[in-house]
Amino acid sequence: MCPFRSAASDSGPPSNGFELNAAYQRSILATVPDAMIVIDDHGAILSFSAAAERMFGYSERELAGQNVHVLMPNPDRDAHDRYMARYMETGEARIIGIGRVTTARRRDGSNFPIELAIADAQTPQGRVFTGFIRDLTERQRTERRLNDLQLELTHISRISAIGSLASALAHELNQPLTAIANYMEGARDLLENPDAEALAIIREALDEAAAQSLRAGQIVRRLRDFISRGDSEKHIESLRKLITEASALALTGTGPAMIDVDIRLDPTADSVLVDRIQIQQVLLNLIRNAVEAMHRSPRRRIDIRSVRDGDMVTIIVADSGPGLTPDAARHLFEPFHTSKEQGMGLGLSISRTIIEAHGGRIWAEPADIGGAAFHFTLARAGSNEAQ
Repeated sequence: MCPFRSAASDSGPPSNGFELNAAYQRSILATVPDAMIVIDDHGAILSFSAAAERMFGYSERELAGQNVHVLMPNPDRDAHDRYMARYMETGEARIIGIGRVTTARRRDGSNFPIELAIADAQTPQGRVFTGFIRDLTERQRTERRLNDLQLELTHISRISAIGSLASALAHELNQPLTAIANYMEGARDLLENPDAEALAIIREALDEAAAQSLRAGQIVRRLRDFISRGDSEKHIESLRKLITEASALALTGTGPAMIDVDIRLDPTADSVLVDRIQIQQVLLNLIRNAVEAMHRSPRRRIDIRSVRDGDMVTIIVADSGPGLTPDAARHLFEPFHTSKEQGMGLGLSISRTIIEAHGGRIWAEPADIGGAAFHFTLARAGSNEAQ
């Protein structure tokens, strides 16, 4: 099945006297540590290494001649043949020679994160493409464990900072609130003998109380502006890349139960003007929330969609879980409100802050597949096809 076999026999031994024979090829395929897959210019699988067999759960015999997109979830599965045809026609490399993080699909239907590198070569039998695939699951588990340790180390300082913030806020608000209480108590006492002079004093006291309440509001607003200060760096990004990378990361370590992830994106609304890290943080939060919501569901499915809407694009993350309770729906984006046993209830609040800072909005609706569907909008940066 190796594409180089007949090339060697037809052209004779190389000038250096070294013959790349079939046994040597088989030894490479059996021992290369990363999964290696060779396909032809139509996407048909020519070689499938032993590491690839272990990684995907297929044997080489089963996949020989099949289109390699059988190993891909959407949106890559639907788009693969189009990308291949475009490269063969234009020679413009979008993935080839450039490593990328994406998601692959095992024989049992489960998805897992991978790092993919592709090279191509011209042989007498035609152009072939070799893909080297590294399973990122274990690496990301290690990174997540390290991240958890870092979170534990910063937890005490975070609580200390919140305590200091609460103390400072209480100190700042104490003066106007005390003044309001004093003015209102004085006005109440004067109402016992409401003559003309008393009414004038009461009116003045109420005016002062109103002014102090406005001052308290200004203190809160200044604090909020101080916390949210700082401009994010926005660049034109591919929404497809943002979503596929975020979903690959979010689904790492979700347990043995299979989660069916269906990603269908509008190709005319791929370019968005965003801070990549911040938007991927929103996607990670929404996808992980969806996974947790389906913890006890017999069917575990996540649908991710994008829809063009004028100058904006709407991204939808929907799950097949039990959906939102009325109480949860009412307080969904409020800080420190959560239905989880652990957590501070800040994920959705932070997500809303990020999306609004990008000029969009975020909301939730019942999903067509039974659970909750979170929608958020981003500004389009053009309608060019994904890079």
